[in-house]
Amino acid sequence: MDREMHGGWLYIMADRYRGTMYVGMTTDLPIRITKHREGKGSEFCAKYGLRLLVWAEQVTPIDLCIAQEKRIKRWKREWKFALIEKANPDWEDLYERLA
Repeated sequence: MDREMHGGWLYIMADRYRGTMYVGMTTDLPIRITKHREGKGSEFCAKYGLRLLVWAEQVTPIDLCIAQEKRIKRWKREWKFALIEKANPDWEDLYERLA
């Protein structure tokens, strides 16, 4: 299978319920979220203390994943809240479920 057919993960990090959010994508979700939690994943997450993984979805192929990330980043906050709350109404930290 060539590289383009491999998928990726879209995810949203937050600092608290309906707080500051970061939309990202990665091919290795556990490693990327660990880096965010250590303050090494992105300057934005480090600056605003985003440690909670509140939403994640696997998308294949990778080019669709990248396009979806760009689209979600442009969404209104309320649309992102609805996306998160459809799967995670209490904004629980999903990090522990990655193992």
